[in-house]
Amino acid sequence: MKAIFKKEFRVYMTSMLGFVFIFFILLVCGIYYTFYNISYSYPELGPAMSSASIVLLIAAPILSMSTLAEERKKKTDQLLLTSPVRVKDIILGKYFALESVFLISMLVVCSYPLILSRFGTINFVSNYTAVAGFFLLGSAELAIGVFASSLAENQIIAAVICFALLFVSNMVRNLSNLISDTASTSFFILFLVILILAFWLYSMIRSALAAGLAALAAEAVLVVLYLVKSSIFEGAVQKILDAFDLSSHTDNFINGIFDVKGVIYFLSVIVIFLFLSVQKVEKRRWI
Repeated sequence: MKAIFKKEFRVYMTSMLGFVFIFFILLVCGIYYTFYNISYSYPELGPAMSSASIVLLIAAPILSMSTLAEERKKKTDQLLLTSPVRVKDIILGKYFALESVFLISMLVVCSYPLILSRFGTINFVSNYTAVAGFFLLGSAELAIGVFASSLAENQIIAAVICFALLFVSNMVRNLSNLISDTASTSFFILFLVILILAFWLYSMIRSALAAGLAALAAEAVLVVLYLVKSSIFEGAVQKILDAFDLSSHTDNFINGIFDVKGVIYFLSVIVIFLFLSVQKVEKRRWI
């Protein structure tokens, strides 16, 4: 893993990609910092970090798009897959290289509260909590970018997939408000979701019987639960969608509250998507 990390980090730091990523992160953060904190003498970084998070929607796909897609396109992934290095170490090495590039920009952002302190009294804890929330959000989005890169052979397609996933995540809150929170609506939506998952399972295992039985069992449980206690379905879709809304889990951080649940949530997102990336590469390794 250490060798993979060094190689990837060197590539980012000897090419324009890493510097362009750092430039855009600092540019957007600097613009909002100047607007909120310098121009209006506001002592909290929360609003600036919240507004600047939009840059990650574009920056994360651009930085992570070549992580695995480029290796696959150039067929150099075969060298990695046939090497004694474990796939998990390959993925982690590449991800930590991305994180290191991101961390460079965050170290510069960490100087913002110090600059503000020269002009008055500020709360360092709440300011650095906001920075931590921004860093956790970016780390999770980079993990999603690694997963998107594992799905495609072309860098552009990988970037588009990552952007689409992040865009949907940002739109979840608005989508949630458009859906009725009644039990019947949640039941109907979950019924359709199970059917969609059954088709996905069939595409993975190519067994109509197994996929059909799994869908039948899941639908039966859903119907029984609805008949026995339909109240548990009220607002169920909204609660499920909330798990996919990355930005909402930074709200407490932005307000200066260190949210342990938020930390666990972002770490879970990182682990899940890196695990999915490993499984995707492992599957290709044995085909």
